[in-house]
Amino acid sequence: MNALLGAKISIISRKPQTTRKRVLGIYTTPNEQIVFLDTPGIMPRPSTLLHKTMLEEVKRSFADADVILVLVEANLPYAKALPDTWAAYKKIAGDKPIVLAVSKTDLLPRRNEVLPVLQHYGNQPDFTELLPISATKKFNLDELVKTLRKYLPAKAAFFEEDQLSDRNDRFFVGELIREVIFTQYKEEIPYSTEVDVLEFKEREEGKWYVSAEIIVERDGQKSILIGKDGAALKIVGERARFEIERFLEHPVFLELHVKTRADWRNKKATLTELGYQL
Repeated sequence: MNALLGAKISIISRKPQTTRKRVLGIYTTPNEQIVFLDTPGIMPRPSTLLHKTMLEEVKRSFADADVILVLVEANLPYAKALPDTWAAYKKIAGDKPIVLAVSKTDLLPRRNEVLPVLQHYGNQPDFTELLPISATKKFNLDELVKTLRKYLPAKAAFFEEDQLSDRNDRFFVGELIREVIFTQYKEEIPYSTEVDVLEFKEREEGKWYVSAEIIVERDGQKSILIGKDGAALKIVGERARFEIERFLEHPVFLELHVKTRADWRNKKATLTELGYQL
C-alpha cells in the first residue's frame, strides 16, 4: 500500500501484530479510486481485550471489502508464508474473491525461482487469482491494480483526489513513534506499549511541537524504555523525530514521556480513550 500510494501510510516491522488499528489508504488516478484497508492480523485465541478489539477490526474491514488481498513472502517456506490462522481468514472472507500477491520477489536469488512458488499457491483452491510483486522494486504493482479492478464495483469516488487516508497527522505521528519502539525493542516491550499523542501544534514559525506519552503496563518496562539517565528514551526520540519530520516534511520538537498504566490492554475505558473501537 505504501508503494502504491508513494507515501508511508502503514508502519512496518518484522514483528507480528505491528498493525493494531485499520489504516485506510486511498489510491486515486484520473480514471479511478481504490480504497485499501490495511488490517491487524488475526489471532484465533485472543488473550487480551486489545486482541479481541483487533479481531473485530478485521471483521469490520472484511465486511466492508469487495475483494480480499493476501500477501505472502516469496522467500519464506510455504509452511511459514501463510499464518496458521489462515482458516480463520477464509471463514471471515466468506465467498468474497481472494487475490494472492506473492511479495518480496526481489529477495529471491534468481528470478525463475518464483515459478515453483506460484505453482504451489496456484494449486490451492482458496485463491481467485495470484501474481508475483515486489513493493521495493515496484514490480508488477500496475498489474496488481489491474487485477483488483476486475472485482470492484463501479461507484463514484468517496474521497478527494489528493487525499491519501482518512487518518490525520496526529494519528500517523503516534504510529511512527510506535514503529520505532517495535524495531528497537524485543520480547514483551513492543506489545505492552501504546503511544498517546497529547499535543500536536503546527506553528507559523519554527518547529512544530509534538508531545507524546508512551504507555506501558509495568514499572519495569518503564525503566527499560527510559534507560540509564534517559539514554534509551533519547534514542527512541531521535529516531522517531527523524521519521516524523520525513513524514510531515517539516521540522518538529518532539517531547516524550513514559507512563505506567497497569494492564491497559484489558481495560475498556483505556482502550476507548486510546482510539480503539470496542
